[in-house]
Amino acid sequence: MESCRVMSVTKKDVVVIGGGPAGYVAAIRLGQLGKKVLLIEEDRIGGVCLNWGCIPSKALIYFASLFDKMKKSESMGLTVTGASADLNKFQTWKNDVVRRLTTGVATLCKGVGVEIILGKARFKSAHEIERVGFDDIIEAETTVIATGAKSILLPNFPLESPSVVTSKEALDLTSVPKDLLVIGGGVIGLELGMAFQKLGSRLTVVEMTDRLLPGTDPDLVRVVERSLKKRETQIFLNSKAVSYKKNEVVLETPEGNKMLTPDTVLVSVGFVPNVKELGLDLASVKQDAKGFILIDKQAKTSVDSIYAIGDVTGPPFLAHKGFKEGEIAAEVIAGQSRSLDYQAMPAAIFTDPEIATVGLTEAKAKEEGHDVTIGRYPLGASGRALTMGQSDGMMKMVIDKESHQILGAHIVAPEASELIGEVTLAIEMGALAEDVAGTIHPHPTLSEGIMEGFKQTIGEAIHIPNLPRL
Repeated sequence: MESCRVMSVTKKDVVVIGGGPAGYVAAIRLGQLGKKVLLIEEDRIGGVCLNWGCIPSKALIYFASLFDKMKKSESMGLTVTGASADLNKFQTWKNDVVRRLTTGVATLCKGVGVEIILGKARFKSAHEIERVGFDDIIEAETTVIATGAKSILLPNFPLESPSVVTSKEALDLTSVPKDLLVIGGGVIGLELGMAFQKLGSRLTVVEMTDRLLPGTDPDLVRVVERSLKKRETQIFLNSKAVSYKKNEVVLETPEGNKMLTPDTVLVSVGFVPNVKELGLDLASVKQDAKGFILIDKQAKTSVDSIYAIGDVTGPPFLAHKGFKEGEIAAEVIAGQSRSLDYQAMPAAIFTDPEIATVGLTEAKAKEEGHDVTIGRYPLGASGRALTMGQSDGMMKMVIDKESHQILGAHIVAPEASELIGEVTLAIEMGALAEDVAGTIHPHPTLSEGIMEGFKQTIGEAIHIPNLPRL
């Protein structure tokens, strides 16, 4: 007679499923608020962001940009000879950065009493969770789902082929692709494509829509497109990669079919939620048509005791959005009166130059009924940008014409990701154009452009022409 399988049962105040940016922040905050927390992570603490996404990709982008600057510094009088890019050494450095950050997160979790265990979690009911392959059941008063999302795979471009990669595999490459084809002209495709291009790859980008970086202000995208074209990038818009065989890729383009022979294909066409085999049906958690988990303003799902945060709830796929949702969910669970507020949600794209945005675009502001005034500060007017040799870019400010309330800002410039924080704070505080325009900024800096852009919207610009008064 077979012996019965005995399952151990553990009771917890809160179980957090997923240790990425949303999940570990929720766990830490819950621990700070006195909750008994169990964090279940399937692979590595830090999730995609720390291990295979935000941090490794920015390390690669910095590495590539530094190499590119050395090659292009001769016009300034600086000649560098014998420079080479060693991706093997880079991987060692990058992995050490990742290790330091993930170790730090684990230490912070343990410091507030969060218990971390590895395994694949699956609901058995709304309050029962099992680890697949383990003899244990966790009974949770409350559960937070933070399982994230993963890259969409194309059926004709299987990962089994050594020449096909997603962003995850691309960041572990130890040699620079000679000819890199990027399928998908969105954020990740262009960030990684341009990084490898700086290291020596010939870059081709295929995008299904009629523009790169769909959803981004066209004024900003044009600057990045100029940068790509200066580097002799092949760009196919309104096009599809339809087949792949023996390193031969067939594209459907408006001019007819074309065949390319890249040695590496990076597939970057979007994300699907990590919910497979999570048992959401057994917990009665509702999803949208694409599988993302539906939540309310407090990050609650259709089940009162279950919350969901981060990429598993759908776009925008931003680590800092996950951070905030993790904090809010934790505080709601602890009994505080909190809700999600995306009034000022910045986004950054680490192309060359960088793009950063916050608030409403010009088109969206008009769509919502605002009569707007637009301020434009060209980087050609920036002493700091000129001294950096990076003067192709702009800062675009959107304000309500009558009230002067700041509605949005859109920047394409070096360090745009750092600059956008000022306007994010301004929108969060309900600031007017006069508030930023009247704030003294250090000189010479790129941040002066934000001040001048807002000065222009109210007719007080000094270093750029003012708008005609109507």
